[in-house]
Amino acid sequence: MAYRLRTGIINLPLHQGRAPRWLFERMVRLARELVWILVWEYGREGFLERLSDPLWFQALGCVMGFDWHSSGLTTTVCGALKEALKGREKELGIFIAGGKGRKALETPEEIARIGERYSLPSSLENLIQVSRLTAKVDNSCLQDGFQLYHHILIFTPEGKWGVIQQGMNPERGWARRYHWLHKEGLNFLNDPHQGIISEWRGEIFNLATEESSSARKTILEMVKDNPLRISKDLRRIKEISLPAHHPIKGIYVDEKRIIRVLREAKEIHPDSFQNLLLQPGIGSKTLRALALVAELIYGEKVSRKDPARYSFAHGGKDGYPYPVNLGTYEESIEFLKDAVNRARLGNQEKIHALRRLANLSSRL
Repeated sequence: MAYRLRTGIINLPLHQGRAPRWLFERMVRLARELVWILVWEYGREGFLERLSDPLWFQALGCVMGFDWHSSGLTTTVCGALKEALKGREKELGIFIAGGKGRKALETPEEIARIGERYSLPSSLENLIQVSRLTAKVDNSCLQDGFQLYHHILIFTPEGKWGVIQQGMNPERGWARRYHWLHKEGLNFLNDPHQGIISEWRGEIFNLATEESSSARKTILEMVKDNPLRISKDLRRIKEISLPAHHPIKGIYVDEKRIIRVLREAKEIHPDSFQNLLLQPGIGSKTLRALALVAELIYGEKVSRKDPARYSFAHGGKDGYPYPVNLGTYEESIEFLKDAVNRARLGNQEKIHALRRLANLSSRL
């Protein structure tokens, strides 16, 4: 039966603190057996598909005993998966690069190191660009008030990939998780997130949607045009109130910055908005200013629609809905470990039992 994939966003309350060592160590051990079974059952791409479903990923965190509604579920589960794969990357054909904070920023370099260590093919250059582009889209094109602080890329030797990244908004006390998955003909700028889940919705600025395609085209043309001509148009702007939403004022546009960015970008000769987005200096503030100019001068509007649209097995870290039962947790690890070892030797009885249980659960 085909797996119905829903990629997208899920909002989580922002929690402080770290996972206790006694729990994280068990999460790693449990994840080690779960990953093997998932890859064995569904293949590498099937594993990536499931990680790219925000609800499935949330349920995985619950099964591993983390808080169902905590922002830390993202970073801790991803960290446990990465730790669980150590020493098994080549056997499973699954690699994870990135992490939280500085590790997120070093993802491209880590991808290159993994490629050199395991003699992976030249498709790594594409994976490095995927890492940079997905982060740039969610940080700069989709301006929803959340700043990325966590980013991982999960990939296979064939170049298939998935991205899980998370942003925070300390003022609102929320975190937002973004899921990506490789797809044939994927357009990184036309609604790349699907089946989005979110409790918080607010005023956003979204260049990563088909509704903003005309605005993107105009911005690219502005970059290729003579900056002096744009400068003359900017000076004529004082204040314009557009219907149905907030006024756009000339004071929102830093003319000197716009002209400087336009001159620098013009020297690069970007042939697409995607390449423009990847250029240094083209961040959220610059894109917003360019888009406002495109709207003021040329009438090209940017979408302001927010693209936003659980199970316990072992309890939760904070004791909700009940404390983690260490005895049950250990039994689960040993059962799965035994199932994996038996399957490797050709005895798939326990694996088949798990499959029958999953089929039965899906009919209930």
